[in-house]
Amino acid sequence: MARTSAPRASGRKPPEAARLPHLTGSTVTFAAIGPISIYLPEGVETNEWLGSKFPKWNMGLIYEKTGIQKRHIARDDQCASDLGVAAAEKLFNEHQIDRESIDFLLFCTQTPDYPLPTTACLMQERLGLPTRVGALDFNLGCSGFVYGLSLAEGLLRSGAARRVLLITAETYSKYIHPEDRSLRTVFGDGAAATLIEAADRPSFGSFVFGTDGKEADTLFVSRGGARQGAGTLRPRRRQRWQSSLYMDGPSLIDISLERIPALLQEVLDRAKLDRSQIDLFLMHQATHMLLSRLRQRLELDEEKMPTVLRDFGNTVSSTLPIAIHQLRCSGRLRPGVRSMLIGFGVGFSWAGCIWTETWQAHAANITPRAA
Repeated sequence: MARTSAPRASGRKPPEAARLPHLTGSTVTFAAIGPISIYLPEGVETNEWLGSKFPKWNMGLIYEKTGIQKRHIARDDQCASDLGVAAAEKLFNEHQIDRESIDFLLFCTQTPDYPLPTTACLMQERLGLPTRVGALDFNLGCSGFVYGLSLAEGLLRSGAARRVLLITAETYSKYIHPEDRSLRTVFGDGAAATLIEAADRPSFGSFVFGTDGKEADTLFVSRGGARQGAGTLRPRRRQRWQSSLYMDGPSLIDISLERIPALLQEVLDRAKLDRSQIDLFLMHQATHMLLSRLRQRLELDEEKMPTVLRDFGNTVSSTLPIAIHQLRCSGRLRPGVRSMLIGFGVGFSWAGCIWTETWQAHAANITPRAA
């Protein structure tokens, strides 16, 4: 993808104090999830196409386990930053957002452009954001969206920002060998741009986080970092394919079934709520098998714990914003609906919070599409 910069406004800019009266000593109390825009690469791998390419793959059985019918795949020359920039441009255009109003850019990815510089700095220039913005990457996978919400809320509540652009984007396909049946059928590429902005009433609460680094050998990429040789991570079980990405699916299911019920209860306890007071339990969209087993363990029905991955695959940190976007478009998420957001995965890392929908502009009914 060609590297281009967004058009800039001409003429001299007013002094910082004149342009930013909202950051001159005021403290923002609350934060809210505003509009979300999704970008999906044009390339699509359907189950039918994979089945024709690999006749020995039992795509019917694979679909029963994954619940995934198709996944979008980035071109060889597309990076996660390209997808993230495209999602942000859609956000600005679809919702008439002035890019000069952005105070901070948070970029969650595990497939950055370079070890350094920080990819968010490159994205600031490409998006034409003002040079006064803060910009940083954070390397988290499936728990990343919830962590990002917490980081954004902290910036708003401290008064350091009033509008935070949270971008989640991954191109895990670049780590997957073409013949790796276990990974190629699960992961899809994609990006979400979420606007987090100041609000006059609370919508987030009861953030709970957790980390267990001893489980790191269940999902990792060992190449590309500074650590080499005998000290690198080794697969917990036999590695069957030549992908750079290693995943021990059975162990991840076991860990999730152990950790997530406890996380859910801790979030409820911290919020002083019970399950009957939660309208939706929105989980990281890993696979149908994992979500089904979690739903059974938690004794939740499909209406309260929806699955939204059939046409996207596991897009890592973008599964939750994609799910929110889809549920908004379908009318299931509307102002006043109270949800629990839960992300979990690589690390092993997990996070959860209570979130009440406050965004009003559902009439747009924008559906995600490749662009």
